[in-house]
Amino acid sequence: MDAQELLAIAKRRGFLYPSAEAYGRMAGFYDYGPLGARLKENLLDLWRGYFVLGEGFAEIDCASISPEAVFQASGHLEEFTDFAVECSKCGEGFRADHLLEGKVDNPDALGKEELAKELKANKVKCPACGGDLGDPEPVNLMFKTTVGPGKGRDGYLRPETAQGIFTNFPNLYRFNREKLPFGVAQVGRGFRNEISPRQGIIRMREFNMAEVEVFVDPQNKKWTKFADVGNAVITFVPNNLEGREIKTRVLAAVFRGIIGSEVLAYFIALTHKFLVEAGIDPERLRFRQHLEDEQAHYSSECWDAEVETSMGWIEVVGLADRGDYDLSRHKQHSNQDFSAMRRFDEPKEMEVTVVSPNMKFLGKKYGKVAQAIGDHMKGLDDFKGKEVRVNIDGEEYVIGEDGFSVTKEKKMVNGEKFVPHVIEPSFGLDRIVYGILEQNMSSREDQNVLSLPPHMAPIQVGVFPLQKKDNLDDLAWNIFQLVKANGFMAYYDDSGSIGRRYARMDEVGTPFCITIDYDTPKDKAVTFRDRDSTEQVRVHLDDMNDVLRELLFEGMEFEKIGVPEEKEVVENDDDDDDFEDL
Repeated sequence: MDAQELLAIAKRRGFLYPSAEAYGRMAGFYDYGPLGARLKENLLDLWRGYFVLGEGFAEIDCASISPEAVFQASGHLEEFTDFAVECSKCGEGFRADHLLEGKVDNPDALGKEELAKELKANKVKCPACGGDLGDPEPVNLMFKTTVGPGKGRDGYLRPETAQGIFTNFPNLYRFNREKLPFGVAQVGRGFRNEISPRQGIIRMREFNMAEVEVFVDPQNKKWTKFADVGNAVITFVPNNLEGREIKTRVLAAVFRGIIGSEVLAYFIALTHKFLVEAGIDPERLRFRQHLEDEQAHYSSECWDAEVETSMGWIEVVGLADRGDYDLSRHKQHSNQDFSAMRRFDEPKEMEVTVVSPNMKFLGKKYGKVAQAIGDHMKGLDDFKGKEVRVNIDGEEYVIGEDGFSVTKEKKMVNGEKFVPHVIEPSFGLDRIVYGILEQNMSSREDQNVLSLPPHMAPIQVGVFPLQKKDNLDDLAWNIFQLVKANGFMAYYDDSGSIGRRYARMDEVGTPFCITIDYDTPKDKAVTFRDRDSTEQVRVHLDDMNDVLRELLFEGMEFEKIGVPEEKEVVENDDDDDDFEDL
């Protein structure tokens, strides 16, 4: 099933809607419908089970807009660009490297001159009208805004959730009682003004992310739980094998130097396990290492979890060793302390730098903010240079040599400061949702079946009366209320034939259905029907909720809950519009 067909089904069944469609919509924006929102929340529940509950990481929620200075420090204002070309005939704009996909290797790694050369050599024309294309020009992908009235203050919508975690590092380090390693998780929206987003929810301008930043001592990149995942067998594409895949144990990948550290390898393995449990086919999942000229400006080693789809291999998770880039940059630009302490077993005598503010000079020149400037300067313990830059309430002050003195002193110290390194697993939730939908959608007797893992299904159980008469509908409605009261996501349907209702549930991924028939008032039992096998068994009402719980959350096999009845014949009926209002 190709992407357009899948997106049409997703729209019809309430998973995904083009945003603002009534007003002609804008490319790169999608809304989650009722079932899509539920599927995304199930994915997040699973993710938190792995990375918040499972790892014990703290979760925070940061602002979506930050001042310009944050992104100057992070490098996004300089580095976060793609190259665009414009058609001289119709004026349509395109991302230059996308026009070269399939024509050259790794076009996204090419610079401006190389892109221009390859576009000309491959005689690339405008995909919209066939006109000639102009030269590639860099375009920064960040959304700029003005914060506050009047002149205001320049700010940007975040292109990733990570920077909020980094700028909060001093607070988070104290929260974690100044101990490493520790991890911080965040779920939220990212915003990138993509040049030509034309791949549904694969490339959007507003998108959903779930990121983890793991802060570690660069002298100790081991991980205590690494042994738990060492035997996991994963498909890797190392950057030195010219695109060839190898399947090996994670332990062997570290031993052979394919992955640079235990901690990075651990999160690759954990990500693999998470994606498979979410519904990604392990045979269509691989981890590809970035080439040297493909590395992000902040990364020393990066792997992409890639999922095979009808559009080829798409990145769904990026796992990077960001080194000390982020914290060092924020330390440099903010003049705040982004260090951690490496404790000594015993105190040592060491030479330390002491910065002493000249409060008389500061008070005369800076007035009421002089005290805040002086307090900041006292915290500089590795100062180098001839001036100090201080940010107070968004205002930058540059203090020259008249405002402070620097001395070297020998002191007995209990440890030494260092800037932690960061290991980052960054999850593109929308892409994972797409991968789950495409890889699990199939056809059976001309009917679509979405074979989601039961715990991922937006509707966990459908409840139907066999007929909408003879009080079966009243009994079914009461059973539906009972199922909901026990915490299950249920859907009641009494419209059309029973075969048509089963088919509707199959297409939206509902793993189990319960039918109330004429025997129910007599034997106090209902018929359970399995989506994947279409087998049916009778279950007593007293056992109904326990059986549902075991099927949905405890992995019980359907055939073990009773004696199967004969399979029903599901009608091939295209008239299923009555499910549209879900």
